[in-house]
Amino acid sequence: MKIIFMGTPDFALKTLTALEKEFGVGLVITQPDKPSGRKKEIVYSPVKQFCLDKKINFLQPAKLKENEILLKNINDFAPDLICVAAYGKILTKEILEAPKIACINIHASILPKYRGAAPINRAIIDGEKETGVTIMDMDLGMDTGNIISIEKIKIENSDTTESLTNKLSNLGSKQIVKFINKLKIDPIYKSVSQNHGESTLAPKMNQADGIIDWTKSADEIFNLIRGCSPWPIAHTRIKDKIIKIHKATLDDSPKLSPGAIKNVEGNMIVGCKDRNLKIIEIQKSGQKKISAKDFLNGISNMSEPVFR
Repeated sequence: MKIIFMGTPDFALKTLTALEKEFGVGLVITQPDKPSGRKKEIVYSPVKQFCLDKKINFLQPAKLKENEILLKNINDFAPDLICVAAYGKILTKEILEAPKIACINIHASILPKYRGAAPINRAIIDGEKETGVTIMDMDLGMDTGNIISIEKIKIENSDTTESLTNKLSNLGSKQIVKFINKLKIDPIYKSVSQNHGESTLAPKMNQADGIIDWTKSADEIFNLIRGCSPWPIAHTRIKDKIIKIHKATLDDSPKLSPGAIKNVEGNMIVGCKDRNLKIIEIQKSGQKKISAKDFLNGISNMSEPVFR
């Protein structure tokens, strides 16, 4: 089975690792290097680093459309299968038609819900109780192809985007290996069309998505904090200072007004619309992440501190 893999972030790495171990991967296509952090240093994606470590041939095309060199590389390899996991771009018709069997996508949601770049973040933020991985045929749309299989898991209250990404990447890697093993026996497989009328979108996250509105319910804010971890990090303000909230839990102490902060036996309690949150880990912009208790000590001289 000659396989090309396309993917970039951590979610893709587990699938690539499993495919390389079980079948071997002849060519990997991943996104170009991008600057990261305050110093804008170039950091290799998890997929590129894996390819370097394992000496797997890889390409980093700046674009897919009208890229004759890329298409020649793909066609010269003559893949049976192209497997895609969080690559980050919609494939062209020419790439979709290149493999002998199919282009297959491993998508981190129960399609047709949460099509797009950030299905894991959005599912947590929306308060979903379950999610999953969909193995699907690829077409020219964004996550609109026929469904081959779906595996579901529960979203725990303790889950963040980071932890749920890890769970789903493990699930997806096992799922795709099972599918390819079946293909080796019989390359003819069944798939069913999505109910497009039930589709929802999960657009790429940005900094503004993490702004906390303390007039919302505690559950909504709790879900936002988890869904924005580890990025873009849910954030608020005290006066003109940006404050990032990394971790919190629901709290049933006497209700505070939205955004009001109170020290309750060393615990940092903040009011929401209907009940309170207990803040556990917090960070002033430009400083290190600290415990909420240490943060309280730093604002003890403020009269009636309030998040806004």
